[in-house]
Amino acid sequence: MMAEGDYVMIHSRYSNPDGSAIVVVDIMRIKDGVFEEHWDVIQPEASKEESKSKLPMFGDVFTN
Repeated sequence: MMAEGDYVMIHSRYSNPDGSAIVVVDIMRIKDGVFEEHWDVIQPEASKEESKSKLPMFGDVFTN
């Protein structure tokens, strides 16, 4: 999670029942303590074979 000025971003990983996962970044704009806007980016978690860097998107170990 990070916050700067009026913006807050949260990076999350959600597991699906089939063992796959999605990675999400939620971006929110808060003004004077009031929630104003929301955007998100959602993508499937990359496997070791799909990862260009050969590093996992979350943590130190591939889970898929």
